[in-house]
Amino acid sequence: MVSDQRVIYLDHAATTPARPEVVEAMLPYFHDRFGNPSSIYRIARESRKVVESARESVARALGAEPGEIYFTSGGTESDNWAIKGVAFANRKRGDHIITSAIEHHAVLYPTRYLAKQGFSVTFLPVDATGLADPGMLEDAITEKTTLISIMTANNEIGTIEPVREIGKIARDHGIPFHTDAVQAVGHIPLSVKDDNIDLLSLSAHKFNGPKGVGVLYIRKGTRIDPFLHGGAQERNRRAGTENLAGIVGLATALDFAVQSLPREMERQKRFRDRLIAGLLSSVPHSRLNGHPEKRLPGNVNISFEYVEGESILLSLDAYGICASTGSACTSGSLEPSHVLLAIGLTHEVAHGSLRLTLGEENTDEEIDTVLETVPGIIGKLRAMSPLYPGKEKECHV
Repeated sequence: MVSDQRVIYLDHAATTPARPEVVEAMLPYFHDRFGNPSSIYRIARESRKVVESARESVARALGAEPGEIYFTSGGTESDNWAIKGVAFANRKRGDHIITSAIEHHAVLYPTRYLAKQGFSVTFLPVDATGLADPGMLEDAITEKTTLISIMTANNEIGTIEPVREIGKIARDHGIPFHTDAVQAVGHIPLSVKDDNIDLLSLSAHKFNGPKGVGVLYIRKGTRIDPFLHGGAQERNRRAGTENLAGIVGLATALDFAVQSLPREMERQKRFRDRLIAGLLSSVPHSRLNGHPEKRLPGNVNISFEYVEGESILLSLDAYGICASTGSACTSGSLEPSHVLLAIGLTHEVAHGSLRLTLGEENTDEEIDTVLETVPGIIGKLRAMSPLYPGKEKECHV
């Protein structure tokens, strides 16, 4: 263990490094081609063309129409806009929303906010692998249901939800269906038409694009109120000067992600399965969290009993390995992950979770290093725990 060792980054679900090609594509729009797309002189008209070209590119990637793509500041804004915008636009028709217990906080918190405003919210439970039950969802629909929001794939445990089936149920009942696809876009195939999606959120920094820019897809004909009020940007639906460089970066990164998707999915699945098999076989009292097959190609989430996740992360950091215990947005919280509790883990086991999420720059050698390092760390931590019954047998370092 040396101080100048190369960092092994395994927290891509939190954020990804921007591709060099993405940064290069963005640079001119900070200086030479900086015109405000809403103005009418030549450099502004050129900027408007760039925005519309990016909109067309994103639409192709999602199977949408360009007029259904709206640029935002990221996944959190897109989720908030979808949920609050649809809820308030349809309040005269009904005030019931259905979501799941394992959504990202960018969905859970807006729905809880709406509950305080008099809306009724159903938080569907999930099974032990994190899957929502479409039948249970359909049973929860009432005549006042005006929105269903179920994520495409979970950010912590990687479980891929039956979005297409849920979307069809929503379509059959005439209810708008929103999916938080922040973890899915650029990582698994998606089509808003084939998957019966009315609203979809994505964020560029999850697929090697820049931070601070995202998209909300809104199917034509969907009733939705604006979330930000001010200027007439984004066809009078989303006020604020367009993030020109960010929009270029998002579209460029998504193009690269779509082109490399089949190859990268297989590569990350191979790494993922190596990590899961290796860690479960070498560390006793461990369990995989999330669905064993219906999971994101790059997601590994394992709980190790008798240890604390924070201690695991600090120990890994000393070896130059970056990982997570769950959602990056709650890493400062002392409370265990709501996702792990929802799939039936106890507080104690949930606190001992480790999330490793893969990206395009990870290598076989890095996977080897992780598989060599983690068992020793867990053994050392357990040797210091008065609760671990086999501590005298499992100190590997």
